[in-house]
Amino acid sequence: MRAHLLLPCPVLLALLIAPVAQAGDAFSDLLTQGKASLDLRYRYEHVDQDNALANANAQTLRTRVGLHSGSWYGLSALIEVDNVSRLGDPDFNDSRNGRAGYALVADPDGSEVNQALLRYDTALGHVVVGRQRIELDNQRFVGGVAWRQNEQTYDGVLGRFEPLDGLSLTYAYLANINTPFGPDGQHGYPTNPADIEGHSHLFNLAYAWRPELKLAAYSYLLGLDNLAVAPTAAPGSQSSRTTGLRLSGALQSVGYTLEYARQRDYAGNPLSLNGHYFLGELSYQQGGYLLKAGHEVLSGGDGPGNRAFQTPLATKHLFQGWADLFLITPAEGIRDSYLGGSLPLLGGSLQAWYHHFRADEGGDRYGTELDVAYARAIPVVKNLSAMAKYARYDADAFGVDTDKFWLQLQYRY
Repeated sequence: MRAHLLLPCPVLLALLIAPVAQAGDAFSDLLTQGKASLDLRYRYEHVDQDNALANANAQTLRTRVGLHSGSWYGLSALIEVDNVSRLGDPDFNDSRNGRAGYALVADPDGSEVNQALLRYDTALGHVVVGRQRIELDNQRFVGGVAWRQNEQTYDGVLGRFEPLDGLSLTYAYLANINTPFGPDGQHGYPTNPADIEGHSHLFNLAYAWRPELKLAAYSYLLGLDNLAVAPTAAPGSQSSRTTGLRLSGALQSVGYTLEYARQRDYAGNPLSLNGHYFLGELSYQQGGYLLKAGHEVLSGGDGPGNRAFQTPLATKHLFQGWADLFLITPAEGIRDSYLGGSLPLLGGSLQAWYHHFRADEGGDRYGTELDVAYARAIPVVKNLSAMAKYARYDADAFGVDTDKFWLQLQYRY
């Protein structure tokens, strides 16, 4: 983890002078009230694409060990280490192993410090310094990419100021981003380096006024110096300033979300950006049953190169289909109309989603996708859960027909 000089901001100063929310009895509480954690996640992933690549069959095990300290006058610490290991033959391209003849399963082998942080809690919020997990709103713009075996974490400082019930102001300064493609392979990977270098600032204001209305306003200034929008594009071509407003809420069982954002170039991006984002969503939830329909737009861009609206720090697997065909927005943009939901079944949860993809500019039909998953706890072993998951993308004017299937076991202690 790199060391950087972090400039204070008003939010951080307010937190540092605020009264302590909870004080430990003694310095020894840091150790005596600490606890260890263990997370084991085995996954089998199969990828079959209608192209010249051989089918991928990947078996990986993610082992995560953590040590959480107790609290002493609001101060606590966390260290967490991950190891991702391949099991069996390397019949897949993990983006680093040189198996370019196979379909991609982006879970490279390696060990890395996932989190290493100091946290200070007060009555008005908290400050976190070090390598940490950051998830803002629904993770459409900033998330942890927890689906991949190597999680995305951030080196920097985050402060959250909560002066009133339901109101929070978050600021984060990012000096480095540890991507799911790490820990190895920094140079020669313009679209997926192990670490994204640069200086970024995240501002997020959220106010849960009442269940019928929750508001989030944000501005994310991303200086991503070594991240390119395409293998042949210039470094920094995903640096951007994204500013938006998100409204959500629920009227009894009916929920809604409306969101709009604008994106401009930032931090010396050689491409001139002027993109927009729109999301409209309606849902119905009763007990364990959920039905949801939505429409999401990431605009295309004018001019040479790919100037479409991008979300480089998002947890992208949550959006636009589990087959992950649109991790980088195409130059013509994308319109995603989707319908799906979940229901309880046999002690677990079954969910299914259907997506219809079109270009934002020109209206070309990219393709459709069907996603289905079933997950449940294993009753005979405490803290053990299992999941089966399937994605089928039928290509039209973008990509190729793609089938993906996963089996997963996860144990948490």
